Amino acid sequence: MITRELQEKREHEILNRHGMKADESVGRAVEEEKCRIRTDFQRDRDRIIHSKSFRRLMHKTQVFISPEGDHYRTRLTHTIEVSQIARTIARGLGVNEDLTEAIAMGHDLGHTPFGHSGEAILNRIHPGGFKHNLQSLRVVDLLESGSNRRGMNLTFEVRDGIRNHTGSTVPVTVEGQIVRISDRIAYINHDIDDAIRSGIISAADLPGECIEILGNSHKERIDTLVNDMIANSWDKSEAGLTEEKSQAIDELRSFMFRNVYMNRDVKRVEDLNKVEVIIEFLYDYFCSNPNKLPEEYYRMIDEFGAAELAKDYVAGMTDRFAMTTYEKLLR
Repeated sequence: MITRELQEKREHEILNRHGMKADESVGRAVEEEKCRIRTDFQRDRDRIIHSKSFRRLMHKTQVFISPEGDHYRTRLTHTIEVSQIARTIARGLGVNEDLTEAIAMGHDLGHTPFGHSGEAILNRIHPGGFKHNLQSLRVVDLLESGSNRRGMNLTFEVRDGIRNHTGSTVPVTVEGQIVRISDRIAYINHDIDDAIRSGIISAADLPGECIEILGNSHKERIDTLVNDMIANSWDKSEAGLTEEKSQAIDELRSFMFRNVYMNRDVKRVEDLNKVEVIIEFLYDYFCSNPNKLPEEYYRMIDEFGAAELAKDYVAGMTDRFAMTTYEKLLR
């Protein structure tokens, strides 16, 4: 039998000196008995994958609201793509794939329905603002509870990677830094793919200098960035792209925000207006009627208040559940 102890021993023999070893983890907020077979990072990955919030990613918009087609990305397919890119980089660098995968699988659990639009609306109307990385941490720490525990009780390293996969603070582990950049590699490239498929942009619209540096196709760009990351980060305590590749992908990201993510001219205005109405209505309704929240939320009302829990509930909804709940409450 390949036990947890044997796997932990192998990590010390195989992983790069900068890779995080499971038996050197800072640990969990609440100490637990160890698993006989799985390392702590493997258990964290499994808890995330078996969670309700992970399953709901299947029905959450990545970019396109109610797309007419079966091949557009959702938050779930995005998460899987991030995981696979990040694992390839982690393997190439000789760092901990299990930790990398756990962070990748959990990084977007806090995303709202309706993609970037839903997040922007909640950020505007909720007094404390809204950041999906902080909400993802709130999901794993509090909202997704298991039997006899509050939250998933994940290890420090996984929680740190989830919290800091975006924003101004960089993860403390190389594995978390890999996911942070893999997230950007994945979403920029697959969103370009979806935007071209939808007719919003054409390949000819992409910034020429960026394409010359990164490649003409989805496959070429990911291959370029993965190989650059591995070559530039080998045997270093910090993971990152070369300056040239980093600038190129930042320019592509800016192009996508201008032309796809936040451009009302290329998204259906009636859809955007409907999203705003739905999110605002649901948030206001549950703020005013906290007793209508599900019992698992309402029992925390004295601790967090109606606005925070209304935000939690709305953010956790899938696109279709938000729409059906809105329609039901209007009757």
